[in-house]
Amino acid sequence: MLKLSCSLRSAALLLRPAAAAQPRAHFGTGPQQKHRTFYEFRTYCIRPDQNAAFLKLTNEKIHLRTAHSELVGYWSVEYGGLNKAFHIWKYDSYAQRAEVRATLAQDPAWVSEYLSKALPMLTSQDNEVTYMVPWSRLQSPLQEGGVYELVSFQMRPGGPAVWGKAFQAAINAHDAPGYGKLIGAFHCEFGLQNRVHALWWFESPDHRAEIRHTAHHDARVVAAVRNNIVNLDSQRNQLMLPCPFSPLK
Repeated sequence: MLKLSCSLRSAALLLRPAAAAQPRAHFGTGPQQKHRTFYEFRTYCIRPDQNAAFLKLTNEKIHLRTAHSELVGYWSVEYGGLNKAFHIWKYDSYAQRAEVRATLAQDPAWVSEYLSKALPMLTSQDNEVTYMVPWSRLQSPLQEGGVYELVSFQMRPGGPAVWGKAFQAAINAHDAPGYGKLIGAFHCEFGLQNRVHALWWFESPDHRAEIRHTAHHDARVVAAVRNNIVNLDSQRNQLMLPCPFSPLK
């Protein structure tokens, strides 16, 4: 009798439906950053009556700053903002940046000849830490001269796992012969989250306007942009002129 009871229980276990596989949560938000190198975006708002003086002082004393870390580019905003300077600095690690900042604070020439004179000319300062997106590399313009456009996209929450492929497709659609030159695409790490930037180079403001007109009639570009805007909350464009001392000219 005991053996029969055990057999019936065993048969019941065999006939029981298999438990449904439990879903596993994946917290990855897209391709992971493989390099420690990051780029600090800095934006300075300048007093209107001090704009020319600030740029002149910076031109004369920037060597005191570039002696300590690499300057990628320095621009004056022409359209999309007034009395603004935008610059990008490259660092190999957070430790390097901390060391640079500490060294600068103890540099008497930097403090007395530049910082003490420049700070009163500013109304505000802002910065972001950004990484190159995995599929982008920092490029050079096709020639010296021309203008740069910084396009900042505020994407919807979710990260690159949600909008990364559509954003890449939209950028690549514009980065083609006959269009502008993509200098780099950046993803914000510290600052507003889900923000990405594309830095472009054009021969002139009119060249950029012509390309914009062409893009509106390019079915390939239009389709890529439409797929991307479903994930877009807002966008800001700034046209910038490189300063004489800017490595990216």
